[in-house]
Amino acid sequence: MNILFLTLVKINTLKERGIYTDLLRKFRDEGHEVFVVSPSERRDKNNTRISQQDGVSILNVRTFNLQKTNIVEKGIGILAIECQYLKAIIKHFSEIKFDLVLYSTPPITLYKVIDFVKKRDNAFAYLLLKDIFPQNAVDMRMIKDGGLIHRLFKKKERKLYELSDMIGCMSDANKSYVIAHNPTIASVKFEVNPNSIAPVAILQTSEEKQLIKEKYKLPLHKKIIIYGGNLGKPQGLDFLMETITATTNPDVFFLVVGSGTEYNRISNWFQNKQPVNALLLAQLPKQDYDILLKACDVGLIFLHKDFTIPNFPSRLLSYLEMKMPVIAATDANSDIGCVIEKNNCGYKVLSGDITGMLKAIDKIVSPDENFTLMQENAWGLLQKEFNVDNSYELIKNKL
Repeated sequence: MNILFLTLVKINTLKERGIYTDLLRKFRDEGHEVFVVSPSERRDKNNTRISQQDGVSILNVRTFNLQKTNIVEKGIGILAIECQYLKAIIKHFSEIKFDLVLYSTPPITLYKVIDFVKKRDNAFAYLLLKDIFPQNAVDMRMIKDGGLIHRLFKKKERKLYELSDMIGCMSDANKSYVIAHNPTIASVKFEVNPNSIAPVAILQTSEEKQLIKEKYKLPLHKKIIIYGGNLGKPQGLDFLMETITATTNPDVFFLVVGSGTEYNRISNWFQNKQPVNALLLAQLPKQDYDILLKACDVGLIFLHKDFTIPNFPSRLLSYLEMKMPVIAATDANSDIGCVIEKNNCGYKVLSGDITGMLKAIDKIVSPDENFTLMQENAWGLLQKEFNVDNSYELIKNKL
């Protein structure tokens, strides 16, 4: 089977681990031919090129800057990528008949590309719904509810859903929301196909853990509670800073690692406040981050309290893979905290509820056998619900 994967994520090799590369490797390892279309941003100064990497064809298409750029260029880039991808596919993949076109949101602006491949090859179109746009932008007050831009992108969103043969949602709440807010789309098109990875058991001796803590100047005898990932407005990180300030438990130390639009503001806060119970690190290479993550004890997830859409951050999987209990501080609509509590591998807190947050921290670091049980439950949850094998079977069985 020939599979075309369209993404805004930069993919140059399948050796890197992640929710998309793990899934593509699974398809490749099962004997399928995989073709990836991925951006090569203007700042990289590369022309459109195709290469064979790890048994997969990767077409890197020259685009505008899409990440970490001003909103004008990003907006132009998102709109232009449809024609850029289509032109590149026609030029480089004209002799290939695709059986499956696989794509994720963001963006919602690849309609013409998917429509072309569907009509030309009679391909099955499967959407991995990772982002509900434009409603998320409305929630974050980036665009006006009911305004011209909102209506434009809402129309594109609806057309993409109509074009898709199947839509894999991240969670039950995610699926219910999309069905309820798109009554003209047949509900049978939607299924739960969550973020998934190929789990790898990472071992670390107590001596290795101590060396890692010494390397990053972390306290050796405290529970390290880590927030790792994107530092942006959707994470509602004012509550993270409030949590650090309010925490008086002497056995707790916070570690914040990542990058994003809020990094400079958070860095300034650390410089001004000089918290004795927390450390901020800039984004690390994936391999270094995983080693550091394994040396930590508890994972944090934050979502902005104003979200009306049920997000399900993929960073949960990184924590579960390290057998880490998790505290999820989210809006009232996300069900990620419910999943964590149902499987007894952590606690949920409503974003902004500092009393609830402090109670959750005290409970999760208390010296009892429940912490060890939560560690094992975290690994079990990953294997049961977020294994790439399950995602692969869901997609494959549609063809």
